[in-house]
Amino acid sequence: QEALEQVAKRIHGRVISLSAGNPTHLSGPELVKLIHRAKYDPVIVMFDDCGNAKEGFGERALRYVANHESIEVIGAIAVASNCMKSRGTPVHMALDCHGNVISHPVDKYGKTQYNEELRIYGDTVEILNAIQIPIIIGIGDVGKMRRYDYYKIGAPVTTKAIKLLLDIYQKNTGIVDI
Repeated sequence: QEALEQVAKRIHGRVISLSAGNPTHLSGPELVKLIHRAKYDPVIVMFDDCGNAKEGFGERALRYVANHESIEVIGAIAVASNCMKSRGTPVHMALDCHGNVISHPVDKYGKTQYNEELRIYGDTVEILNAIQIPIIIGIGDVGKMRRYDYYKIGAPVTTKAIKLLLDIYQKNTGIVDI
């Protein structure tokens, strides 16, 4: 939460801090209301389902928000949890714990997994396979990357991932300011 609050300040956007939690405790309709009330765009929302192997509360909320007619999702940051029993989700690119853009997946510590295909493993990220997201960037678990993404140093990995999403969105749409 603290990392995303730092990122929101840097990009002059908003984060729905109430969406933090393990699991996500707000429903999709509640999150949509909060997104609409946000004073600035872009709006960052967090989703987690606390390791639920089935579609959990966080995944249901994400599905609802992503499919809502009044919400434009420009991308997602898929956070690795090393849940290798899952199918995971393919990502367009990944960032390692040092913030390098790589064409290999990362584990929850942000370490490059050279012998794997480009996807992020985790139970919550699997919902991204079932919804339309224009760009997905994989990163390690913000709290598990040995403080490389620590919010007190500006959450550099998460910041770079969000800025990449915004840059790609702007290039694809021609919109200069969100």
